Amino acid sequence: MLRASGYTVVMHNAPAEFLAELRPESCGCVVTDLQMPGIDGLALQEQLHQRGNPLPIIFLSGHGDIPTTVKAMRGGADDFLTKHAPKEDILAAVDRALAHDAKDRAERARLAALRQPFELLSTREREVLDHVVQGQLNKQIASDLGVHERTVKLHRANLCHKLGVHSVAELTRLAQDAGVLR
Repeated sequence: MLRASGYTVVMHNAPAEFLAELRPESCGCVVTDLQMPGIDGLALQEQLHQRGNPLPIIFLSGHGDIPTTVKAMRGGADDFLTKHAPKEDILAAVDRALAHDAKDRAERARLAALRQPFELLSTREREVLDHVVQGQLNKQIASDLGVHERTVKLHRANLCHKLGVHSVAELTRLAQDAGVLR
């Protein structure tokens, strides 16, 4: 049905086979049953979560009950449908899951681009950054790090240059947006 509706479909005989072929850059969504050979759908969902692969999951099962459905949804499932759900409901669930995946991928790419310049910072520049975003003055930072105030000014200028910012406000906002604050 999904292929006939224009979707690219990759089928697997068991969750272990799927997990063995899964790559971090895999995109799309997972349509899975609860009861499968090897591990069940909830265990598959947990393994995907543990691997850090945020592919959206749609459960399509004939064995769902309310507690299982709640557990799946709390675990991050995008949808939980019965096997007898109308074609339109299944296709709509897949469309929502694919949109969710695209949105998440775009956000992860945005964060990666924001974090990339922070990787250029030396250990000392990173230490100075941590103190600057806490609102400390150069004199305080120098005292905390056991260095001269001119050294702090030099590291501060270098990190601002590497990150392309011109003020403490810009620096703090960039660090906050990139999620690199400790």
